[in-house]
Amino acid sequence: MTLFDPDGGSAAHSRVRATVAYDGTGFAGFAVQKDGPPTVGGTLAGAIERVLGHAIDLTCAGRTDAGVHAWGQVVSFDADPSRLDIHGLERGVNKLLRPAISIRDVRVVDESFDARFSAKSRLYRYTILNQETPSPFLAATSWWVDRPLDLAAMRLGCDPLIGEHDFSSLCRRPGPDATLVRRVIDARWEVVDAAGSCCLEFWIEANAFCHQMVRSIVGTLVDVGLGRTKAGEVAGIMRSLDRSGAGNVAPSHGLCLWRVRY
Repeated sequence: MTLFDPDGGSAAHSRVRATVAYDGTGFAGFAVQKDGPPTVGGTLAGAIERVLGHAIDLTCAGRTDAGVHAWGQVVSFDADPSRLDIHGLERGVNKLLRPAISIRDVRVVDESFDARFSAKSRLYRYTILNQETPSPFLAATSWWVDRPLDLAAMRLGCDPLIGEHDFSSLCRRPGPDATLVRRVIDARWEVVDAAGSCCLEFWIEANAFCHQMVRSIVGTLVDVGLGRTKAGEVAGIMRSLDRSGAGNVAPSHGLCLWRVRY
């Protein structure tokens, strides 16, 4: 199967945008890999190629880590218009990949659209099950913390996150020259009832995220909730640019890419 080359033939290409939900359990992250364990991107691209009948180059809005879920991941790719049936593509891919991966919406868009570079912000949700007993219904999508958490303190700990900052203390540095400056638009905690259980949901929106940034923030704020760290110390942890001052990285399965704004 050869890659469809929009510049290699007489027919114009169609730029396709799809909103995708997936259970990240069992996948080694999103990024397409030629070798190794299955990834969401590789599995999704394979199904799209099977339905279209030609290879594609898949771009995503956010390359989620191993075990991380998504409700509103966005991907884009070019398709041969002579082989593209939007409704057939959605039905075919969902039939092949259900229930772990699902295309929620698919449409043809302007050729200038790029799932990654056209995005203005990403919204993530992290779910904590905060009660004495675990829940088999939430085990795959939440972090069970059995000790009571001080929600008021955790909310105060969100304040220093808002705005543009260097998040070196709260993420994994990919290389010595990489910039870790990001602009956080909103960060908040909400209390919800899920499957009859008490859950705390951390919502954070930013123009972009560093590797393990959300999970590092959650781990640090849980330390605040447990009284190991004071809410007023979060700003100092960020200013130190020292990863050792932050909390442990929260488990991946509590994290979900909820929405991408364009």
